[in-house]
This record gives sequence, structure tokens and C-alpha cells, in this order.
Amino acid sequence: MKEQTREDPKILAAAERQMQAWAKNEEIADRDVSRKFHQAHSRQKKCFLTISREAGAGGSEVAAIVGKRLGWEVLDKNLLDQVAERFRQDRTMLDLVDETRSNWVYDVLGTWMDRTVIPHETYVSQLSRVILAAARQTNFIFVGRGARFLLPREKVLAIRLIAQEGFRLRRIMQNLKLLEVDAHRYMLEVDRGRREFVHRFFHHDITDPHLYDLMINTERIGIEGAAEEIIAAMCLAKMAPSVISDV
Repeated sequence: MKEQTREDPKILAAAERQMQAWAKNEEIADRDVSRKFHQAHSRQKKCFLTISREAGAGGSEVAAIVGKRLGWEVLDKNLLDQVAERFRQDRTMLDLVDETRSNWVYDVLGTWMDRTVIPHETYVSQLSRVILAAARQTNFIFVGRGARFLLPREKVLAIRLIAQEGFRLRRIMQNLKLLEVDAHRYMLEVDRGRREFVHRFFHHDITDPHLYDLMINTERIGIEGAAEEIIAAMCLAKMAPSVISDV
């Protein structure tokens, strides 16, 4: 009797349907758990590093080291390449308006260049769109250009690199092969341009320490030391990968 019941086609079919329904529910539950996990993982991983810097303080070098250690892409001057490609702008003209005072290009080139000079407002609008588009893809390190004020604050670790004038001046002379008088003029011009750029378009004082999570003096701890400090801060903020390359 037991054998007959166990082999009854109706009973077997019902059991099979029940098993199929159970398996389907398990599959749906597994997919739901997996989806929630990946969403949580994505939210946890989606974060950005922004580096503000004084001229000659080593912003690009520090960003490159941190990017290599974390495996993150660095968007610095190459942001201008993306703007030029996406909006079909003249790359040379972008260099002239990048983080500079609004009237600087006219002081240098004169009004005869009016038709080819890109208005600051246009440049900033296009730059912002490229930054936000990049941020939707993956983790990035952004160097300057107001990225700190465009990205969601809770997803950003904001860094400011500073150093004494003499240290910065020597670095500029060495890196750009400039005489001291020219390097000093360059340093003052770049710092002034960056301050005015941020003040005009983002309404903040770039030197305000309250804008940043960490301020680092690269003269005191060096370029490599600054990179280590940033990575340590990212780990504390749970913004860095658990495994970081030593190369």
C-alpha cells in the first residue's frame, strides 16, 4: 500500500509541482538577495576623492600616486581632453580658460581673439557635465576644477594640499624650468586664478579649511607621505578598497 502510494502518478505529479514551486521561490529569493547585496555593495563603493591644491604643492603627483595605489582613474588636466572631445572644443583654448581669472586670457591675447576664446560660463558648464558623467561610472580622483562642489558631499573625501611659498617656488622652478622671478609670478597668478574661479562659479573661498576633510602640508611630510595620509584617511572613512596595491 505504501509502495503504491509512493508510486501513484497523481501524488508524484503533485509533489513535483510543489518542488518546482519551491525551487522557483528559492530562485526568486536568491536573485532578490543578490540584487540587494550588489546594490549595497555599489553604494558602499561609489565614492570620490577631490584634491584642491596650492600651486607647486604637488597636487597632480599626489593624485597619481593615490590613483595607482587604489586602482582609481585620476581626472586632472585630462578632463580638458574629455571636454574638447565631447563638445568639439579647441583644446588650446580650454587651457587658456582652465581655472584662470575671467579676464586673464584677454590680458594675454587681446580682444582680437574674442571669436575663438571660449567663454568661462560655457567652459564651466561643459566641464561640470563631464565631471558628473564620469562620477556616474565609477570611483574617480578629481584634481581641482570645482569637483568638490559638484559631487554629493557624503560620497566625497575632500583634500587640500598646501606648503610654504619657498617650497612651492622651488618645485615650480624645477618642474617648469623657470627663473625665480618668473616662477614667483606664475605661482601668484595660478593661485589667484584658482581662488577667483571657485569664488565666481561655486561661491566659496577655496582657502577655507572648513571645506575640506583633511589639509596636508606637503613640505612637512613630502609627496609620498601626503599620498599615504590620504589613503589612510580613506580607509578610516571606509572609502578605500580593503586590498591596496603596494606598487
